Amino acid sequence: MVSRIDAINITARDHESLGAFWQQLLALQEDPHNPNNPGDPVTVLLTGPIEVRFEFQPVDEGKEFAPRIHFDLNPVGSTRDEEVERLQELGATVVADRRRDNGSGYVTMSDVDGNQFCIQRSPEEVAATGH
Repeated sequence: MVSRIDAINITARDHESLGAFWQQLLALQEDPHNPNNPGDPVTVLLTGPIEVRFEFQPVDEGKEFAPRIHFDLNPVGSTRDEEVERLQELGATVVADRRRDNGSGYVTMSDVDGNQFCIQRSPEEVAATGH
């Protein structure tokens, strides 16, 4: 027997805006069987072609909030630096710039709700430099 991930649940102060941010960042899709409507209790988005559901849930009023996710991400079809610029345009902020003079390294960013994630170099960038 084994288990598989059914959904990744992410708590949020504003689950609709956080879902919209990550939808653009990861090209997530609406669930055709459960489309999101304003005021829904959760925002549900899917990856593709293998479906993994991301669920963005509001934190109960008055409950202490602490961001609870961290992804290491590789850009697809762009470089690390281009992706950092794109994400800043979406509202992300740079928390720590760990890029090195030799081109290696990564950038730690924060999404619109304070969750941190890292943008690493694409596999193509790594292959081109060997590090």
